[in-house]
Amino acid sequence: MTDAPRSSIPLVAFASLIGTTIEWYDFFLYGTASALIFNRLFFPEFDPLVGTMAAVGTFSVGFVARPIGGIVIGHFGDRVGRKSMLVLTLVIMGVATFLIGLLPTYEQIGPWAAVLLVVLRIAQGFGVGGEWGGAVLMAVEHAPAHLRGFYGSWPQIGVPAGLLLSTGVFSLVTQLPEEAFLSWGWRVPFLLSIVLVGVGLVIRVTILETPAFQQIKASGSEARQPILEVLTHYPREVLLAMGARIAENGAFYVYSVFVIAYATQQVGMDRTTVLGGILLAAALEIFAIPLFGYLSDQVGRRLVYIFGAVVTAVFAYPFFLMLDTGSAPIVWTALIIAFVFSHAAMYAPQAAFLSELFGARVRYSGASLGSQLASVIAGGLSPLIALALLNAYGDHAQGPLALYMVGMSLITIVAVTLASESARDRF
Repeated sequence: MTDAPRSSIPLVAFASLIGTTIEWYDFFLYGTASALIFNRLFFPEFDPLVGTMAAVGTFSVGFVARPIGGIVIGHFGDRVGRKSMLVLTLVIMGVATFLIGLLPTYEQIGPWAAVLLVVLRIAQGFGVGGEWGGAVLMAVEHAPAHLRGFYGSWPQIGVPAGLLLSTGVFSLVTQLPEEAFLSWGWRVPFLLSIVLVGVGLVIRVTILETPAFQQIKASGSEARQPILEVLTHYPREVLLAMGARIAENGAFYVYSVFVIAYATQQVGMDRTTVLGGILLAAALEIFAIPLFGYLSDQVGRRLVYIFGAVVTAVFAYPFFLMLDTGSAPIVWTALIIAFVFSHAAMYAPQAAFLSELFGARVRYSGASLGSQLASVIAGGLSPLIALALLNAYGDHAQGPLALYMVGMSLITIVAVTLASESARDRF
């Protein structure tokens, strides 16, 4: 280990948590808006379901940009440092989200409104693609070896926390009269992002660079072309990282984005009720993630991860049956099971698990590449695929939707099984 000064691990973990919460708040705002309102504001010429598919399609565009952000930001994260890249990604995300709140709609400038929306969504995807690797490395590389899973799970809490914050703020503005909500109310959550970014920047600049990178910098052993080194020396690890993310990432956007359209348009539930269920489930997942992260330090990453993937597969069909009841308590219970026992069990150990696959010289690039490539074909496509299945099968879509979830789960189970257990490895 290097003798360079280090920040205390609780401070680093907290800073990572706050930063990722803000970035995911920005990212998830778009998902909620695309499922509820963007079809009417930017694609009014389509019927409701097709318009929703078009709006969710722009949501998926952000996922295409995520690997690019992971590669570019990961390169400089391995060359320049983790901390400076985290400051940059926070600014990119915050500015893009703020500008979405200022966009003119289709009624004002026609199709150009959708074009501008896509451009800003690409910026969001680029930022979050570079954010994840740096945030988890700040926590994992500062953590003691026997608690990498626990502290690595702290930035992962930013996902349900960001979802909770964005859904909560959006739920408040949906209480406005319809005319006010359509004209200016929907913009408020996006404009608030600029305040959150200021808070995040103040917190992030207080922490030190990770000991692992300080040691690499001091020895002058930085990788000249990190991404090429990853592709040359770690191709198997990139594929395993991708496979590990398929069920986690794909299922999560079914639970958090598609479910809004399914419950409101197919089942006929009130949008406030559905958003309330997501709020409750996300709040409980905040506590579940560190517990599963700590458990992965005790019993291993793979066992915890595979448990979550198995729950995702087994619960897939019951999940949609519970949604079809239209009963708020039953729907909320389905969301809680999905978030807490399916997603949290996979997402909690993921930061340490993926980080441990790669050497320190290229860890930012390797973890980012594997993670963000998977996000394109998993989370980026899952709401669209689910909507297409709903459009094709209508009232009988539960079976095809469940089979899709099972297929993603099987890919993840195979990938995690083939990866080596890394909880006890030297870092």
